Amino acid sequence: MMKQSKIRTGFMGYFLVIAVTMNLHAGELLIGTAETDITPELPAAIQGQFYLRLADSVETPLTANVIALESQDKDHVTDMAIMVSCDLTIIPPVYVESVRNEVKKQLPELDVNKIFINATHTHTAPVLQNDAKLQYKIPKEGVLQVDEYLAFFIRQVSDVIVQAWKNRAPGSVTWGLGHAAVANNRRLVFSTRATDPGPFQNGTAQMYGSPDAPGFMHIEGMAEDDVNTLFFWDRAGNIKAMAIDVPCPAQEVEGRRAVNADFWYPVRQQLKQKFGSELCVVGWVGVAGDQSPHLLYRKAAEERMRKLRGLTHLEEIARRIVLAVEETYETVKDERQTGVQLSHKVEILQLPAFRISEREMLFAMAERDKYMAMMEEDPATAEKVNARMTWNADVVRRYALQQEDPHQLVKSEIHVLRIGDVVICTNPFELFTDYGIRIQARSKALQTFTLQLVGPGPGHYVPTHEAVEGGGYSAVPPSCPIGPDGGDMLVEGTLRLINELFKEKP
Repeated sequence: MMKQSKIRTGFMGYFLVIAVTMNLHAGELLIGTAETDITPELPAAIQGQFYLRLADSVETPLTANVIALESQDKDHVTDMAIMVSCDLTIIPPVYVESVRNEVKKQLPELDVNKIFINATHTHTAPVLQNDAKLQYKIPKEGVLQVDEYLAFFIRQVSDVIVQAWKNRAPGSVTWGLGHAAVANNRRLVFSTRATDPGPFQNGTAQMYGSPDAPGFMHIEGMAEDDVNTLFFWDRAGNIKAMAIDVPCPAQEVEGRRAVNADFWYPVRQQLKQKFGSELCVVGWVGVAGDQSPHLLYRKAAEERMRKLRGLTHLEEIARRIVLAVEETYETVKDERQTGVQLSHKVEILQLPAFRISEREMLFAMAERDKYMAMMEEDPATAEKVNARMTWNADVVRRYALQQEDPHQLVKSEIHVLRIGDVVICTNPFELFTDYGIRIQARSKALQTFTLQLVGPGPGHYVPTHEAVEGGGYSAVPPSCPIGPDGGDMLVEGTLRLINELFKEKP
C-alpha cells in the first residue's frame, strides 16, 4: 500500500454465491459521498413497538448517508462498494430490491448487488411494511401509507446513490479504534423462573428485567464499547466522510410519538460543526442484538453526572461517541492510504429456520384468538393489540410451513468488504453480541467492523444457545426466524469469506 503522510488529504452450511470479486492488488481509491432527507410526511405511523403510534411532529430529520467507493489500477476497475446508512428501524427486502432496480436504470454498468443499505434501528421512524408478522392498524385516511413512503424512499435513496457514484474522485482513507460506553446488555438472568405464563415468557432470562428484584443473578452477556471508524479525505486534504460502527441500536427515545433519528442526529451535527458542514457521516449498528442504550443499574450515579454536565441522556450518548471519534481521528489522521486493496464479496447464505414446538404453536394460537376476540368486542383496542395478535398468528403460520417442510431455510444476504487492512462484514439480523465477538476474534483482518440490520431482511433476532435456554423475548421462536444453529453457520460463513480475502497481502 502507498502511505500518504505529508499531504493531509482528506456456512459452512448451504450458500448461493451471487457475486464474488477477488482482488489482491492495491489500486487508486475513488470516493463519492452524498446525503438526502428521508423524513416522512406527517402524520405518519412509526415503527418499533407493539402498539400503534402516530407522529404529528418531527423532532429531528431522518437522513440517508452514502459513501461510494471504487478502486482502479492502470488497466481497469478492481472493485467497488456503495454503503448507505438510513435512519430507519429495519431495511425490508422490497426496499433494497426496489432501490437496486432504480439505480440500475440510471447506471446500467453498475453492479447493484454491491450496494448495501443498513438501518440505525431508531424506533421513531415510519412503519415500513405491514407483513404477516407485525401489523399495525394504520388509518386509511389522513395518515401516510406504507406504499407512499416506499415510493418516496426509492426515489430519494436511488437518486442519492447515483449522486454519490457520479461525484467520486481520488482520495485517501484510514481507520481506527476508539471506545465509548454506549451499549448495555438488556437481558438479565434470575435464579427463579418468570411468573408470566406460557413458553415464550416462562424462563430465567428477561429483557429489561429489574436488577434490584429478588433472584437477580447476573447479566446474560457482555456489552461492547468499541467504536470502529473509517475516515475518508479528498485529494486536497479535506476530510470528506466518516463511517462509524457503534455496537448499539439507536433507540434511546424509542417510546416517543414523534419522528426522531435518535442519537445519530446529535452525533452528526457535532461532527459537522467540528469538521465542516459537508462531512458525510454514515452510522452503523455493530452486532448488538442483545444490547440497548438504556441503563439497567447504577442509574443514580449516571443521572448525577449527566445533570452536572447539563445534558440529556441522548446528548450524553452523543458526547461519548463524538469524543471517541475525535480522539481516534487525532491518532490516525497521518496514516492515510491512497492505494488500498478493495475487495467486495456478496453471498446468500441459506440458514436453518428456528423450529417451533407444538406447545409453542398452541400457546400462540390461544394468544392470537384472545386478541382477535378483544378486537371483535371492541374495535378500538386494535391500536394496542393488533400487532400482538399478528405476532402470535405468525408463529401458527410458521408452524404450518414447518410441518410441510421440516428443513426450511432462510435466505440471508451478507457482504464482506476488505479495505486495506480492515474488513467490514454485514448481516440482516439483530445478531447477539457473542456472535460478533467470535467473528472479530477469528478474523484475519487487522480490524473487523461487524454490521447488523443490513438489508434485505426483517431485522429479527438471532439468539445464542445460552439465551434460548433462558427464554424470554428476543430468544424465543416468535422473535427469531433463525436460531443458534443458524447463528453458528452465519459466523462460519462470514469468517470463510473474510479469511479468503486475507490469505495474501497486496
